Amino acid sequence: MNGKLFGSSGVRGLANVEVTPSLAAEIGAAVATCFKPLKVVVGRDTRTSSIMLEEAAVAGLLSGGADAWQLGIVPTPVLAFLTKRLKADAGIMITASHNPPQYNGLKVFNADGMAYAMKSQDKVEETIGKKQFKRADWADVGESQRADENRLYAEAVCRKVKLSRKWHVVVDLGCGATCSLAPQVLKSLGCQVTSLNAQADGYFPARSPEPNMESLKPLAKVVKCLGADIGVAYDGDGDRAAFIDEKGNFADFDQTLAAYAAHVAEQNAGAVIVTNVEASMSIEKMVEQHHGKVVRARVGDVYVSEEIKKRRAVFGGEPCGAWIHPQLHYCPDGILTSALLLKTLEDEGTMLSEFVVQVPVYPIVRKNVACGNTQKHRVMKQLGDRLRSAFPEHKETSDVDGVRLTLEEGWILVRASGTEPLIRLTVEGESLRTANNIMEKGTSLVKKLVKE
Repeated sequence: MNGKLFGSSGVRGLANVEVTPSLAAEIGAAVATCFKPLKVVVGRDTRTSSIMLEEAAVAGLLSGGADAWQLGIVPTPVLAFLTKRLKADAGIMITASHNPPQYNGLKVFNADGMAYAMKSQDKVEETIGKKQFKRADWADVGESQRADENRLYAEAVCRKVKLSRKWHVVVDLGCGATCSLAPQVLKSLGCQVTSLNAQADGYFPARSPEPNMESLKPLAKVVKCLGADIGVAYDGDGDRAAFIDEKGNFADFDQTLAAYAAHVAEQNAGAVIVTNVEASMSIEKMVEQHHGKVVRARVGDVYVSEEIKKRRAVFGGEPCGAWIHPQLHYCPDGILTSALLLKTLEDEGTMLSEFVVQVPVYPIVRKNVACGNTQKHRVMKQLGDRLRSAFPEHKETSDVDGVRLTLEEGWILVRASGTEPLIRLTVEGESLRTANNIMEKGTSLVKKLVKE
């Protein structure tokens, strides 16, 4: 791979093209070199290339003198949880999460089960760039062993969540890493579980590994046909959850996030909730009703989790179904999310359709403006002051991820694409007319800056 290795969700790219066994071995060796871990837990998702990359990463770790505990197929949040629970010094997960099957990647966690922050990522990248790997003496090469510790995670979830109702849950496992564990946990909580796509298959033949309205239409039909209480679907590695209500309707990500965040704020006086800069303003409106505070971080669960820890927040989530519950660990967790949402519905005495309908829905408009990669830095550097001048009525400004202005009747976010020669604009308004007016003004300004 050329350029920076780590993105907002670890290292990711085309398997055996960009993310190769040699790169995986170098990442393993770099982790062993930089942080001198004694024990590293390693897991993988169901992708066809994951075993290949797992063995390569383990080889790199062993060559640096670290011992590896190979957990086999596990959801990413389980790997994160077990990194801390087993008192490992680091964890490496082989996954490309919700990406198509031809992709794969590696995500590295510290001893607290948090994904490596930028400083640690940079150390790994620098070591790989300079090829300055520690190579253990023949007598000190690390050892590997197979371990199955999923029960520790299942027990932790069941201790945290107690359900009194026998929910009928239809769970679409998408042939991913949650195939065996998610139904087991839900059954242990007392749920009646109907499983779909429960065979591990790295080709993801049943649906896309990304759960969204389109890919979950079959799940919606089954929920409605069976008269089930709720439908749940996970992405390829189980760090995201999406929901179908009892009527067979897809539960909007922003609405579900805001409704749950409001419940958390109501239960925790003065609660701090973390989300990203792209989430709907409905989350502020819902959380502030219960005297909570919303903090916005950069897009990416790595940054959201860092902000949660920094602010001692009680909950954080992104509007893609990646929710973080810091009481257990700092990784987005689809299985725990589904259990806690069921508990919340029980506490509220309601069903999912009624739970989310309380959240206002605002129109969101998105546009891209062509901008050469060499121009992006200049345009974004000049944009802040220009945008503030164009919207003198703005109430708040943020530059944690691009430039975001909070306005009286909406907001505008301008970010440079990390992968394409584009500047991306996102606008939300209290009405479509308002959103279009904000977008027109913002787009005109960005186009003018690009031409200068």
